Amino acid sequence: MHALANPRRFLSIAVPVTTWFFWGGIALILLGCWAGLFVAPADYLQGESFRILYIHVPAAWLGMGGWSGLTAAAIAQLVWRHPLAAVAGRATAVPGAVFTAICLASGSIWGRPTWGTWWEWDGRMTSMLLLLFLYLGYIALGRSSADRAETGGVSRVTAIYALVGALNLPVIHYSVVWWNSLHQGRSITLTSSSIDSSMLWPLGLTVLGFTFWFVAIVLLRMRAILAENRIEARLRRMSRG
Repeated sequence: MHALANPRRFLSIAVPVTTWFFWGGIALILLGCWAGLFVAPADYLQGESFRILYIHVPAAWLGMGGWSGLTAAAIAQLVWRHPLAAVAGRATAVPGAVFTAICLASGSIWGRPTWGTWWEWDGRMTSMLLLLFLYLGYIALGRSSADRAETGGVSRVTAIYALVGALNLPVIHYSVVWWNSLHQGRSITLTSSSIDSSMLWPLGLTVLGFTFWFVAIVLLRMRAILAENRIEARLRRMSRG
């Protein structure tokens, strides 16, 4: 991890990796969506409406995964003072918020024909909505001028905020176990799946593809933030001169 502490060394690796992950992710997403739409059979209960699964599940995974990334960046910033940790946290917040919003929107669209309602204030949906608000709060803190002047990314206060927000992740994960609701239980575990294999393999492609794409977006944003920081530092030196 500390081998990437130098921004120049990080950029030398990030530039080619971004391209591989971006286009590899696009290819997997297209292949997975094609298979999910035209190869996988219709669900015996939900019919064709289940196909939104191939967008909804990756979005939910990356909404939670994005905050897990914020938490890891916050720990690296607070404990090891890694110079790129704050930049990584700031770069992850916006795509994490976008995928969380996609998860909520696609879940509502899926819920209307399945449950007969657009929204249900159950544990899973409410905790995901809370996650979106947590993202928006993190973004607001990270964009404050004091934060950026202090670290070039986000402040220690924002990093602590990310750690506190991580308490919501186990609530999201176990909500379908702790509370009874319209939301279905866990369909996939580490050892088994209740989804038929003919429907499951396209989902694996879209989850992997969107994950690759997410990583590419974060790397692109990190590169943009580093370039912005260099410009701001140069302008400050010029103003002092």
